[in-house]
Amino acid sequence: MSSEAPKGPNNGQSSNAVPVWQPPRLEQVVVGASPQLEKILGDARGKIIPRSVKGHFDRIRNILVWFTQILFFGLPWLEWNDRQAVLFDLGARKFYLFGMVLWPQDIIYLAVLLIISAYALFLFTAIAGRLFCGYACPQTVYTKIMMWFERKIEGDRVARIRLAEAPWGWRKFRIKFTKHAVWVLFSLWAGFTFIGYFAPIRELPAEFLNLTLGTWQWVWFALYSAAMLSFAGFLRESICRYACPYARFQSVMVDDDTFVVSYDHVRGEPRGARSKKVDHKAEGKGDCINCSLCVQVCPTGIDIREGLQYMCIGCGACVDACNEVMDKMGYEQDLISYTSGRAITERLSEDQARKRMFRPRVLVYISLLVVVSVALGLSMAMRDTLKMNIIRDRGLLGREVAGGLIENVYRLQLVNAAEEPLTIQISADGLDQIKIMRADTGTDTIVLPASSTELVPVVIQVPYDSNLASGMHEIHIRAESLEGQQHSGRAKDTSNFYIPQ
Repeated sequence: MSSEAPKGPNNGQSSNAVPVWQPPRLEQVVVGASPQLEKILGDARGKIIPRSVKGHFDRIRNILVWFTQILFFGLPWLEWNDRQAVLFDLGARKFYLFGMVLWPQDIIYLAVLLIISAYALFLFTAIAGRLFCGYACPQTVYTKIMMWFERKIEGDRVARIRLAEAPWGWRKFRIKFTKHAVWVLFSLWAGFTFIGYFAPIRELPAEFLNLTLGTWQWVWFALYSAAMLSFAGFLRESICRYACPYARFQSVMVDDDTFVVSYDHVRGEPRGARSKKVDHKAEGKGDCINCSLCVQVCPTGIDIREGLQYMCIGCGACVDACNEVMDKMGYEQDLISYTSGRAITERLSEDQARKRMFRPRVLVYISLLVVVSVALGLSMAMRDTLKMNIIRDRGLLGREVAGGLIENVYRLQLVNAAEEPLTIQISADGLDQIKIMRADTGTDTIVLPASSTELVPVVIQVPYDSNLASGMHEIHIRAESLEGQQHSGRAKDTSNFYIPQ
């Protein structure tokens, strides 16, 4: 195989040929490259030790790391109405979200949230590729945190490579032990916080110390901590490269107008080393000096100059690194940038490229997302605090009682979603002179405690009428809160009243 560097935009064709540029194959870059570059690309096939970088996109990633972690670790400790603000109490089958109490009957809201998430994923991917992966994915965020610990303890990239190649001794053991101890402690803290979303977190420290946690709590604490340690600490880019399904199907969701991290091959090729004082244009070279920093900073070890690859998580680290080099060389920035493939090939301006971003399918995604989100918001805002289900006593369909009455027995499952007690009145209709009352007190009023579910036995009576046909007759039961209460509620359900022969 020839060891020549890849040719420029004409690829060795005559001046009359149409210029066609093809990204160089990886073996073309490695063979004949400098030993340092061969080592870098060799590391990309094995353990990846990325170099730290500073810049615009690194600041955005750091802001999102702080935001997501303050949210994750701080949210369970917030209080609302003398209770935990966010608590998914699986034992009591209550989900507290600030001022809202959700029940298993509200599973429809979860389904709609999943639909919104899917539309948002389609929208963001169509506009700017794997934005979620690069900035907000838990795998990316926690990997960055673990690598920050590693960098503070072991040193920069060169120091970490030297430590990895050094023989085992007291110094290496001490540094490695410290790093892994910090990783484990952080993972345990994350596992503790995770189960704090499903059990009152203020009670958990005492339960931990007294070893009185429930079995499921121990299991999920161990699973989440182990997943955090293994995925973010050890596997890192392997999850993004081999396990993440999003990486596999993102290619069908992007097109030439999607903004992704892209290398401007028109401007950068042919690449090659040069002195800062040399006019590289006169020598027929592009702006890429082949410094390989874009490869060194990449958390998944790819070379963005090879073109868009499924392993690219769109974090923008290579953009920051390349812009830093361009500044030092005195060249224009954004040799690597967030832009579209069409903008590079057709040399569109930034405004022209952004106008093409809002194409028909993007507008469809936005419309669907807005409609579903508004529908969900209105539904939750207008959600009734009172819910009722009728459970018929199948062991006793109907019976005659004193006073010439026919009686059926039911149980009303009443849910008070408000955080204050609710006094309701029950009524029924569907048959002449129908009457409903509680089986235990004989009244038609029920007091429901705050955020509770009550199973109330009731009886319904109608006077015996020989003109009524035997069998089932449809009736309606209503429950309505009394006036003068802070929260109002109204519920209605249908059942059958059985008249014996």
